[in-house]
Amino acid sequence: MGKELADASPAARAAYAAADEALGWAVSGVCWNGPEERLNDTRQTQPCLVATSLACLAALREACFDAGTPLSPAFAAGHSVGEYAALAAAGVLSELDALRLASLRGSLMAEAGVGGGMVAVIGLDRRRIEETIGAIAPIGSLIVANDNAPGQVVISGTSATLAAAERPLRDAGAKRLIPLRVSGPFHSPAMAPVGEALERAFDTVAWSDAAPPIVSNVTGEPVHEATRIRGLLARQVSSPVEWVASVERMVALGVDTFVECGPGAALSGMVRRIAPQARTLNVTDSATLHDTMAALQDAVHVPAPASA
Repeated sequence: MGKELADASPAARAAYAAADEALGWAVSGVCWNGPEERLNDTRQTQPCLVATSLACLAALREACFDAGTPLSPAFAAGHSVGEYAALAAAGVLSELDALRLASLRGSLMAEAGVGGGMVAVIGLDRRRIEETIGAIAPIGSLIVANDNAPGQVVISGTSATLAAAERPLRDAGAKRLIPLRVSGPFHSPAMAPVGEALERAFDTVAWSDAAPPIVSNVTGEPVHEATRIRGLLARQVSSPVEWVASVERMVALGVDTFVECGPGAALSGMVRRIAPQARTLNVTDSATLHDTMAALQDAVHVPAPASA
């Protein structure tokens, strides 16, 4: 991921080079060449996703500067580890500190030693899912972990509770249950020790107020103050990702355009399901950068980038 854009954009290429130097290993090489098993290892996945999101953002900023096109977002938001890229985009963290923390986060999550996993539940709404799993599992052992879009919700829990939930969820109307390739029950209370370790690591980096505000994964609300952002980020790894609430809040505050910077366009697809009236743009390669720039040049103001 990201190689074609890095070949076309000096700014994207420089962002990858900075990631390589910051982390002391070839982030760019893993992003561009794999192998797949390394990209699927959360210790590699998380910094690679953040590096690629920052490279895509760098390419967009470079293109906007060259074209004299203003880029003045009203908010920044990112999904799960993507929130670290969004924090860098909003000036809360330096890009290098965001990469270092994302790398630490990946290592801590991989080494947490907590059994369990995550399953995407397709075709069933959040309320019905919560009712169903609440009837079969102890509180906290099986939870909604990602509220991604209507009919697209991820649950997280122990292996036993995930297995016990399969038949009741199908009986409740779930169309598909898709196990995710993860090493543990992320975004659940089992990850609280990871959040505590991250909070200690937060002491080692500089924090600034967000400009523009960050829409928090934990609350789905815009946040400006660095101290508040830091506290929420420590809770993020053990809390549900409130993506639906985040998008709905931005739309309620007047956002009508979302620009996704990162590999693929998963967040754009989620936004379209949450807010069909919104315009979605994305930057993942030179073709999408060209299309996004064409759209931005037709607009006076671009309200909301979302970093993947």
